[in-house]
Amino acid sequence: MQELGHWIDGKRVAGASGRVTDVYNPATGEVQARVSLASKAELDAAVASAAAAQPEWGATNPQRRARVLMDFVRLLNRDMDKLAEALSREHGKTLPDAKGDVQRGLEVIEFCIGAPHLLKGEFTDSAGPGIDMYSMRQPLGVVAGITPFNFPAMIPMWKMGPALACGNAFILKPSERDPSVPLMLAELLQEAGLPDGILQVVNGDKEAVDAILDNETVQAIGFVGSTPIAHYIYSRGCAAGKRVQCFGGAKNHMIIMPDADMDQAADALVGAGYGAAGERCMAISVAVPVGERTADALIEKLVPRIEKLKVGPYTAGDDVDYGPVVTAEARQRILGLVESGVKQGAKLVVDGRDFALQGYEEGFFIGPHLFDHVTPEMDIYRQEIFGPVLSQVRANSYEEALKLAMDHEYGNGTAIFTRDGDTARDFAARVNVGMVGINVPIPVPLAYHTFGGWKKSGFGDLNQHGPDAFRFYTRTKTVTSRWPSGLKEGGEFHFRAMD
Repeated sequence: MQELGHWIDGKRVAGASGRVTDVYNPATGEVQARVSLASKAELDAAVASAAAAQPEWGATNPQRRARVLMDFVRLLNRDMDKLAEALSREHGKTLPDAKGDVQRGLEVIEFCIGAPHLLKGEFTDSAGPGIDMYSMRQPLGVVAGITPFNFPAMIPMWKMGPALACGNAFILKPSERDPSVPLMLAELLQEAGLPDGILQVVNGDKEAVDAILDNETVQAIGFVGSTPIAHYIYSRGCAAGKRVQCFGGAKNHMIIMPDADMDQAADALVGAGYGAAGERCMAISVAVPVGERTADALIEKLVPRIEKLKVGPYTAGDDVDYGPVVTAEARQRILGLVESGVKQGAKLVVDGRDFALQGYEEGFFIGPHLFDHVTPEMDIYRQEIFGPVLSQVRANSYEEALKLAMDHEYGNGTAIFTRDGDTARDFAARVNVGMVGINVPIPVPLAYHTFGGWKKSGFGDLNQHGPDAFRFYTRTKTVTSRWPSGLKEGGEFHFRAMD
């Protein structure tokens, strides 16, 4: 049985709390490792060590910090297969999906290599007689990231990349469900030249999270997870005077106009709705066709595609469409929501409740589900299911479809499929959702733009990656300087305007 601890001061260390939790292979249901859960004392010690190491790293030339990240990118590419296999083994993703997880994190690291330019301040010459003004972007000190199970490579890199590039020390508290890849990332960063103590990976549960929130040395926290926990961390972190960005749940709508290419829309919905077993905050979980004919045509296109989906373990080959969900508890919750949809009157067009995979009966697999005639008061519409379940809500008009997306409490991502430019531009301008796709089902921005939802999907003023990340992980200092010249005058005892 593999025992996983923490990454402290440049090496793997065993946990000291005596508390552990099981790490499963979702495909087989077997326990494959145990991971230590840190105590408050362990977390505080990791923060103290990071605080001692940070000043030297913060004083390092930004270009030299960027060179560490540059070598990190090389090592990520070198070990891509190894990282993907470890990720699939603990999360359940297919290997191509796992490689995509690593790749999208790698792209943010590539963006962070441009830190010297992004950290440049501003300068005003002769703001007053002999007076110059300039600003500097300086690191916060020790910052932390609390990341979810569904992207154990990508989201830690989204957090740590900008934080390290800005000169901070970083405390990573990854999900205890799939902890191996974050530890492997720490090893690669050390190989790339990151000094000991600048990245600490502390595995844990709520005790570790609360210790981060309560530690006065931690200046900022980034979080991705469910909305209730996002709200908890944001509220408590802000009350403690920390800078906090939290990203929560989602219920992403895709509107299909009557003029849309139905084959393109159906293909997009199947990939966006069932990829990664629906365990994505940017998954499309609600299809909103406009008009009865559009709805009927879409169902006709979707059903054969969904029934052909190949569900299986990552070891079954690259043609597997999706794997198991992460835990038995997640599986039961998803099936419970499916049952609620049936009881509340939705039509279950594709029923995956009896799905069983020969040889993997103890795994956490769920067959694909498709609901039609879903209405806004149903639980399957209101709640984030986070599973392979797609709901179709029929709308009579474009305005009704738009209202559905705008009235939902979540505002992470949305999409519209149409051939009409006016409709697309109107939708993009009016919808109150943070990320919008036009004939693109999963509108995740590239690394040089920012990622973030609205409403109950996001808490805080600044988004993840892109320029916002460099604003979040630095504070601005403005300097007003004057170098007297000529005859020296005595002191002045009144405020003098800079004329």
